[in-house]
Formats: sequence, C-alpha cells, structure tokens
Amino acid sequence: MSIAASIIASTLNAGTPLLIAAAGIVIHEKSGVLNLGIEGIMLMGAVTGFTVTLSTGSFALGFFAGAGVGILLGLLFAFFTLGMHANQYAAGLALSLFGAGLSAFIGKPLQGQALAERSVSGIPGLENIPFFGEAFFSQHLLVYGAWVLIAAVWYFLFRTRAGLVLRAVGESPQSAFALGYPVLRIRLFAVLFGALCSGVAGAYLSLVYTPLWVEGMTAGRGWIALALVTFATWRPLRVVVGAYLFGGVTMLQFAFQGMGISISPQFMAMTPYLATILVLVLISRNPAWIRLNVPASLGKPFSPKG
Repeated sequence: MSIAASIIASTLNAGTPLLIAAAGIVIHEKSGVLNLGIEGIMLMGAVTGFTVTLSTGSFALGFFAGAGVGILLGLLFAFFTLGMHANQYAAGLALSLFGAGLSAFIGKPLQGQALAERSVSGIPGLENIPFFGEAFFSQHLLVYGAWVLIAAVWYFLFRTRAGLVLRAVGESPQSAFALGYPVLRIRLFAVLFGALCSGVAGAYLSLVYTPLWVEGMTAGRGWIALALVTFATWRPLRVVVGAYLFGGVTMLQFAFQGMGISISPQFMAMTPYLATILVLVLISRNPAWIRLNVPASLGKPFSPKG
C-alpha cells in the first residue's frame, strides 16, 4: 500500500509541469498560434525561478519570476510572429534554441547549489488519511492548482462567450476581424497566457520536482507538452490523461530500480516518452477526428491589412 501510494504521489508530481504547460498551449493554439518555443521558455522559467529562490529564499518569488520571464519571452515571440508576421514555426524553433542556450549560460554558476528547505505542503487535515493522504493530499499546492487550471481552461473554451470568440479567431481570423473582433490582441493575450504557464511549469521543475538546476533539465518536456495537446485533439481532459501517463511511467522506472529489477537505464529513460506517444496515438487514431478539431488557422499569420 505504501509503495502504491508513493507511486501515485510521484506520478502527480511528475505530471504537473506537463499539465501546466499543456493548459497554456491549448489556449494559444486554439487562437491559431503555434509556439514551438515551449522548451526554451520552460528552461528559462526553471533557471530564473531557481536563481531568484536561491537569492531570496522565497519559493513564491521564484514562481513569480518564472512566470515573469515566460511573459517576457512570450512578448518576444509575439513581436516577431504577430507584429512582424514572421513564420511561427521558425520563430518558435529559434526561441527554443535561444532559451536553451541562455539558460545554460545563466545557470552555469548555479550547478551544485542547494535551495533552502521548503515547508511541507499538502491539504491540512487530509494529508494524514491512510493511503489517500500520502497518495493525493500531500502534494505541493501547484499540483492542485494545475487541476483547477485545466478545469478553468475547459470551462473557458467551451462554456463562455470569450472562449467561443477565441476559438472563432483560431478557425477564421478574417471572419472574426470582419465582425469587429481584435484578432491580434486576442492572439497576443493567448500567447502570453501560454508563455506564462510554460514559465511556471519550468519553475516547478527546478523548485519542486527536482529542487536544483541542471542544464537541459526539462529533458524534452516542452516538446512532450506540445505533442500531448496535438494527440489529445486540443481537449483539456484528454491532456490530463497524457500528462499523468507520462508521469506514471517516469516514476515506474524508479520503482523497478527500487525493487531490484534489472533493466537497461537507457531503455527505462526512453520509456516514458515512448509510452506517452504510443498511447496518445491510439487515442487519436482517427485522422478525421484530428482534422475536425485542429484550429483551421493554426500556424498561419494574420494581418488586418490583408
């Protein structure tokens, strides 16, 4: 029971950064903007959050710093893609490389540094319940925040007028603009929200998941988050399945090692990525369903001048 509770708790912990990043990706892709720079934004959020927390001792300031640098990089991406009408694919790849290189440069002196001990998190009164307390109610507050976030994203997209407008912009920006909606402003806010979520997800990695800084510590999670959203056909609740599947397989490899099961570490390292992609491919095996749900203008620039 204790081993099972530990695996569940670790799965929730490992899946949280993916869930936070994917929630933001759903929003900006639904508006028609494709940002392939998520990996770079997460890395910058991780190194910035770690630096600020190491300097101030405040984990809250570290998360705010991660969110702030995410917004700044989102503004940079928006300047080129929305302002200058640059190719979104090229700009996103450039942002990913930029974030990886700059984070490595900033984080070089931080290797081996340790953070101050973090106060114990969880839901007071519930964390002591046998099994369930350890498995579900002893997490960092952002784990529960991610659940609220993904539910809010679902509600916003499919139950509010603003969400309907956002989806209309992603489907046909020309028609939305003709009806008087500020397409570029809507896309800007969507991009900034997505970048903010990615920055917070990166900060979670360096402050909670593995409270240290290591160059390239996202290990492709930005790309996995992008894949989750696509294979989940832009459905927030399907994203939850993919995120926790990745987290579960990631933790399973450590459970095998703890039980003394001898498996090649290289094979175990690739297993979470392989399992996530395979299952999501099975979920989205109907190409017509993907074509039906993909925003029609995804990755296509829009100019009010035509």
